[in-house]
Amino acid sequence: MKLFFMSDIHGSIVCLNQALAAFEAEQADYLVCLGDLLYHGPRNPLPEEYNPKEVAARLNGFKDRIISVRGNCDAEVDQMLIEFPIMSEYAILFYEGRRIFVTHGHHHHIDNLPHLSPGDVFIQGHTHVPVAEKRGEVIVLNPGSITLPKENNPRSYGVMEGTGFRIKDFSGNILKQIDFAG
Repeated sequence: MKLFFMSDIHGSIVCLNQALAAFEAEQADYLVCLGDLLYHGPRNPLPEEYNPKEVAARLNGFKDRIISVRGNCDAEVDQMLIEFPIMSEYAILFYEGRRIFVTHGHHHHIDNLPHLSPGDVFIQGHTHVPVAEKRGEVIVLNPGSITLPKENNPRSYGVMEGTGFRIKDFSGNILKQIDFAG
């Protein structure tokens, strides 16, 4: 199985279309959205081609393949447009014998981890900064942002396949990677 992770769309239809093209090119089985789907938020600039209604419609076309969590900019009114669940603070996935804790990152985050077991994987968005590293006995990941990257990073997404996780830009360059077995 192959999982595709993206975060912080913030209502940009052009960036979402680019991410969905990468999702299809990667031939991933599921698309995991780490929150902040429609609204750009009061701290962010207006994203390129801001169109929350169209973003919702495009995501709904993939609703049978999306796992999503709520970001700090997501609201109950957004759920009225979205045809898959987005209001959960976190999701627990099981992948290749590992427990994966998925959240946006505004409550639990890399510096405030939930209770995890050795070998578990923690994945968040929120900071718009890619991360792929081991912290003690836990692997921590952040695919960055597909719309508003920070700290001079390019727009990026993550792919989990086999025993590894790769963070890529939209040109296909690997920005960061980690092997869970190593």
